[in-house]
Amino acid sequence: MDRLFRSLLLALCVAASGTAVAGDTLLIQRVQEEPGNLPARGLRAAEVEARFGAPAERLERRGGQKRAWPAIDRWVYPAFTVYFEHGRVIDAVANKASADEIGPKPASR
Repeated sequence: MDRLFRSLLLALCVAASGTAVAGDTLLIQRVQEEPGNLPARGLRAAEVEARFGAPAERLERRGGQKRAWPAIDRWVYPAFTVYFEHGRVIDAVANKASADEIGPKPASR
């Protein structure tokens, strides 16, 4: 009986630790509610700049040391970060709206 109680208590603690508090906003929920206002994969850097304006910050290029490691450029906008390879969008990721939002960390500088 004691073993069953401990198992149930452990399962309850694990389940409770993974849940968000009622006031928390998950980044994925916000992204699902706001339809795709992110650059599409394959757009050229000039097309992204024409559509969304100049980025708030252009982070330094990463990679490129070997042929298998292509250079990646990153542009940071207030709402999202865009990743480029060979001048074309390979991904765009929504940024956190506030410190209370649960989601990925900002791009590393």
